[in-house]
Amino acid sequence: MEWFTQVLPGWLAAPDAEWARQILQRGVAALYLVAFISTLNQFRPLLGERGLLPATELLAAGRQPGPTLFRRWGYNDAKLVAVAVAGISVSLLLLAGLPQAGPPWLPLALFLGLYGLYLSVVNLGQVFYGFGWEMLLLEAGFTVGLLGSDQVPPPAPVIVLIAWLVFRLEFGAGMIKMRGGREWRDLTALDYHHQTQPMPNPWSRQAHLKPRWWHRCEVLGNHVAQLGVPFLLFLPQPVASIGAAVIILTQGWLVVTGNFAWLNWATIVLAAGSLGDGALHGLVPAVPVDLGAAGLAADAGRIPVYWTVVVLAGTVAVVVASIPALRNLFSPRQLMNASFNRWQVGNAYGAFGSVTKERVEVIIEGTEASSAGGSAAGTTGLPPEDDAAWHAYEFKGKPGDVRRRPRQVAPYHLRLDWMMWFLPLSGIRQRWFFALLARLLAADPAVLGLLGRDPFEGRPPRFIRVRTYRYRFATAAERRATGDYWIRSAGRTVIGPQAAR
Repeated sequence: MEWFTQVLPGWLAAPDAEWARQILQRGVAALYLVAFISTLNQFRPLLGERGLLPATELLAAGRQPGPTLFRRWGYNDAKLVAVAVAGISVSLLLLAGLPQAGPPWLPLALFLGLYGLYLSVVNLGQVFYGFGWEMLLLEAGFTVGLLGSDQVPPPAPVIVLIAWLVFRLEFGAGMIKMRGGREWRDLTALDYHHQTQPMPNPWSRQAHLKPRWWHRCEVLGNHVAQLGVPFLLFLPQPVASIGAAVIILTQGWLVVTGNFAWLNWATIVLAAGSLGDGALHGLVPAVPVDLGAAGLAADAGRIPVYWTVVVLAGTVAVVVASIPALRNLFSPRQLMNASFNRWQVGNAYGAFGSVTKERVEVIIEGTEASSAGGSAAGTTGLPPEDDAAWHAYEFKGKPGDVRRRPRQVAPYHLRLDWMMWFLPLSGIRQRWFFALLARLLAADPAVLGLLGRDPFEGRPPRFIRVRTYRYRFATAAERRATGDYWIRSAGRTVIGPQAAR
């Protein structure tokens, strides 16, 4: 019994990981805060009672993919707001570090609360929540709660679990690239990716216009960071810190050149879990190196037995749950962003196994005119053939107006904008897209609130149509001559003029 109450807890303690714990818990809490704010702002028009894909229909059909509190409670928009507000409130508490001053179980309870609330949302989210960073956030929240409060030393097994999560995330992405498009193997992927990525940011154009040798170096650096460096996370300090620093730097470049919601920020936060206190002190001398080491020997003797049991049980649960993901890493039919259980823990990750070579934008246009009357006042008529009579709806993040510089929106996630990028790849005739067109014809205020600009200022258009254009970044010379950030080809109509019925 003495071994279990004193020797084992001391062996489980990670004396060099107190700063890592602070970064992990507060960083993941900040990401949950962003996720719940995104849910509060966007879930109802996308998936609410009058959403594009109503969650009520999913629940009625029993097609939710996993557990959700709404299955027991029933869904309405007021309950969704309550869940989002509760998630925001708990996230703020953890971000401030208040529960971390309490008993070891308190941060775990609150992180499990965040995990449960967000799992309930994700399992109703359908295509709008079908992104890899949703399951990453769920698994991160489940895991960092096991780090406990400031009253006990950070548990070494949980620090290893975090490294294992980063390994699956990075090595999985590297392997999916090597097994995917040839462009990753011949080092040409980034000749295209900065331009064709789902949502470029203000610096994506400059990154795209770099010379080809620079893009080759980017791809090589990516392969090193994803296929080699993750193994360093499991080695003793300071090697693990070096590996973590490389991952953080490469993820920082992705933050600078793209809008991938909280994916890159989550990777940075999780990789920081392998930064030792000594390494941080060496990098930033103002960081006290003995934050976690002070009094460790005494603390190890006071670790509650129940907490040792909880940490070991949680570690075993995550390890067992991730065995299918381990097999998946070495499978020739590797899955990308796949969960192997209903709880979305122990997942497989990966991104951009292939890179699109051309950027096709779906542009929705409306008009108040008719060919017969030429104004909204007419009661009959056909849609006008003159393109000048048609006006485009602008989205908050996705490209549209060629003169508008791409915005920085990450780590916030513009879900509708992202789904618009997928349309040319998955097929234009999606249920949610036709629902969107119908809501625009009706000038639905909730849906219009998801857009950046409504050309009709809240009035319903007479007709609506959908066109596609090929977009590319303007060269430096074209930018100087025209003032445009984008050059687009002549469009074609893919859905002809529709009128409200």
